[in-house]
Amino acid sequence: RLVPQEGGPSAMTWTSVAASAAVLLASCSQSDAFVAPAVLGARASPRAAARASPLSLSMDAALILQNKGGGHGEIGFHMAKQLKGKGLDVVLMQDAAAKMDKNPFNAYSELGVEVVTADLANREEVQSKVAGKSFTHVFDNFAKDVSTCTLGEVAKNTWGVKSYVYVSSGGMYEASNPQPMREDGATKATGQRSVEEHLEGLGLPWTSFRPQYIYGPKTNKRDYLDWFIDRIVRGRACPLPGDGKQLASITNCEDVAAMMTAVVGREGAAAGQVFNCGTDELISYEDLCTMVAKVAAKEAKTLTYDPKKFDLPKGAFPFRPTEFAVSPAKAKDVLEWSPKHKLAEDLPWYYQQYVDAGLDTKDLSFEADDMIIKG
Repeated sequence: RLVPQEGGPSAMTWTSVAASAAVLLASCSQSDAFVAPAVLGARASPRAAARASPLSLSMDAALILQNKGGGHGEIGFHMAKQLKGKGLDVVLMQDAAAKMDKNPFNAYSELGVEVVTADLANREEVQSKVAGKSFTHVFDNFAKDVSTCTLGEVAKNTWGVKSYVYVSSGGMYEASNPQPMREDGATKATGQRSVEEHLEGLGLPWTSFRPQYIYGPKTNKRDYLDWFIDRIVRGRACPLPGDGKQLASITNCEDVAAMMTAVVGREGAAAGQVFNCGTDELISYEDLCTMVAKVAAKEAKTLTYDPKKFDLPKGAFPFRPTEFAVSPAKAKDVLEWSPKHKLAEDLPWYYQQYVDAGLDTKDLSFEADDMIIKG
């Protein structure tokens, strides 16, 4: 009971305060209207959240499914960092097959998020790891086909997520598409494409991103740039397929993650959409040689060849022999995203990391190159 004090507010004022307090308490006492998360990664149920008052303390929570490494190996690290920066609770579920002493996995302690490991292809194990938790956003950087998409149904039917983001691949595009390729270009029947179709069939608010070639901090796959550095620092020529003028999208992983996390706050606009994930600054193989040589203070030597005339092993060249680049125009428009990094500006620190790791003096084999040189 509120009693007015001498010299204080009038009885009428106190009556108004008491009435407002009663309304406030009533709004907060509605069944399920306010649910505080009990564990990291938990939030109010979708039903409760829909009725919750503006005073609800529930927080958006993101689950990241991260593969064991490769071209997409560092994406989870950067997504976790950025999502935390956006104020989300983050749980990073790492595939147990990863080499945890390698980048970026050995840097997870820097993130300040919960990290759990699991065999991400094992549906039962994955679902047991998230039992009792709920998430508003899922970022799937693991599924390669429908059988390894282990949480689609849970995300739809149990969590009622705001967004299910799938890290797909730009490799599904047919090379015959006009360059740079757009999202409506012809695609092959790949495992990643089947996952996109599966998520759509589930009725999820899904969004797919199709990255191309990635480099950057905590990189897990150095091949794209190291291939050029390996040769230039040793005074060797870079054998380039075709005329060497083919364009490629080579994108900093921080920009890649920034495009994907831009879905937060734009879930409605992103739902049911596919986005090419790459920089808007394309570069030719020939120009890349020149840029690397400038940073390394070496001479840029190149030679060109017809790849159809050689039976070369996989990895003889880190990119496709034909032009294969994507346009990010749709993401720039719908997600209001733009790249913050330029390869020319990143090459100095990238090259220094290469030298610091002793890669400039490492013994390497150039058998495929020698095959090309000999003709």
